[in-house]
Amino acid sequence: MSRASEREGCALVTGASRGIGSAIASTLAADGWPVGINFRTCDGAADETVARIHDRGGRALAVRADVTVPQESELLFDTLEREFGRVLVLVNNAGVRSDDLVISLSDADWGEVIDTNLTAAFRATRRALRGMIRERFGRVINIASVVGPRANAGQANYAAAKAGLIGMTRTVAVEVARRGVTVNAIAPGLIETDMTAGLGGELLGAVPARRAGRPEDVAACACFLASEQAGYVTGSTLYVDGGLGA
Repeated sequence: MSRASEREGCALVTGASRGIGSAIASTLAADGWPVGINFRTCDGAADETVARIHDRGGRALAVRADVTVPQESELLFDTLEREFGRVLVLVNNAGVRSDDLVISLSDADWGEVIDTNLTAAFRATRRALRGMIRERFGRVINIASVVGPRANAGQANYAAAKAGLIGMTRTVAVEVARRGVTVNAIAPGLIETDMTAGLGGELLGAVPARRAGRPEDVAACACFLASEQAGYVTGSTLYVDGGLGA
């Protein structure tokens, strides 16, 4: 796989300082894309991701922005467009968890998860589509979760956001398919990251592969979906879950 080398533009990965986001950013950079490393709080980790990409001969820029704030999301795109050109690959990866049973789940915890995992992805997608449609090339990749279609007690807010992300993926894919823009989702299962700490045990026992996945497993799939070879793949959800969804 290789990127569209003749195209002027870049990739943006939200929530890319650590875990799955960092792995995706590194893989896209290795495939030739200049990459925007978005982060909200972990500036040290974001700098490490950028340094790792630079050490391997890639191009990357860390940009602090809270993607739940419309003005900051807009500024994020403006910054990358000045540095690298249009965002032609968007990976909506930024996400948070705030788990509790519905009877105890607060409005604030519900709102934070929906805003970060779903609404921010909608805004970023809407913004990125402008340049993609003009270029008649674009790749939107939404990092959903196997929890979207699969119940996991204590995660009603997270499941709602991720299920919504899958539904949004399908709808937007249909709207822009004629313009050379693809929109797909990846639904990871149990992946070894800071965010999934404490989710092992019973969940791990339900994984047919009998192991957790690695961020690089998700990154490899994102790299494919961003490639020219995936130009006829759109509106799909790719499960990276060791068979959990089956």
